Amino acid sequence: MQLTRIANDQITVDVAALGAEMQSIQTRDGRHWLWHGDATYWTGRSPILFPIVGKAPNDTVTVDGTPFQMSQHGFARRSNYSLVVEESDRCVYRLMASEASHAMYPFNFQLDIEHRVEGRSVVVTATVTNRDKRVMPFGIGFHPAFAWPLPGAEGQSHWVVLDEGGAPPLHRLSGGLVEPEALPSPFENGRLALNHDLFKADAMLFPEGAGAGLRYGPEAGPSVHFTWENLPNFALWSKPGAGFVCLEPWHGTAAEVGGSEELSERPYSELLGPGASARYSFRAELVG
Repeated sequence: MQLTRIANDQITVDVAALGAEMQSIQTRDGRHWLWHGDATYWTGRSPILFPIVGKAPNDTVTVDGTPFQMSQHGFARRSNYSLVVEESDRCVYRLMASEASHAMYPFNFQLDIEHRVEGRSVVVTATVTNRDKRVMPFGIGFHPAFAWPLPGAEGQSHWVVLDEGGAPPLHRLSGGLVEPEALPSPFENGRLALNHDLFKADAMLFPEGAGAGLRYGPEAGPSVHFTWENLPNFALWSKPGAGFVCLEPWHGTAAEVGGSEELSERPYSELLGPGASARYSFRAELVG
């Protein structure tokens, strides 16, 4: 597997050409903060979701009424990217439209994924450019899996605490599609105590968002301050018993139960004009 390593005097990050997917985050004391991809539970580590987030009905999206096969979370996470920037503290991988992508998504696009390190933070930015002559609909999202428990916090209860507080309404999935009914929020004054039972019914979706930042970790000790930009939807996901929790900011969600297969009509789809670009990012600051 082709890997690019970026680093400073605080952290080291490895990024793969396959999926432009971050493979590890290590602090200079040797601690690993990202999930290690154990196939017993899930081989992913930090996939990029494009041009859809979540599932489509019958794994099919339509564009102006024409059907295209589209697997969950799109094809970008399974694609090989080209390394276009390699510096000591940042790298950029690029995915361009191709004959193979046109069979699934009939648009000319450019997707640039930048990883950079700043102090004890890693910043991941996706830039989508529409190189087509028509409006391009898509969804995009991040799916980083952080160690649960965090290194140095073994045996301690972990929390997700929203920077802006509140109690965002919860939605669940049915057959991979979003149930439109809102459920009571699991957050109380912006705080959620994590336990594996929360994920017995799959991911926890907050389509109306969860603010723009949170703290993940125990009450005291190491934590991740996780913030995001231009990503109005949020989800938490794990598998019961697995040693990770995914903090997932998105622009776009899975299709709703009974909803349209038309890509442009999926919830929170982006509609990017010809020649335009849009940026989406998250920052994970390692604390303690």
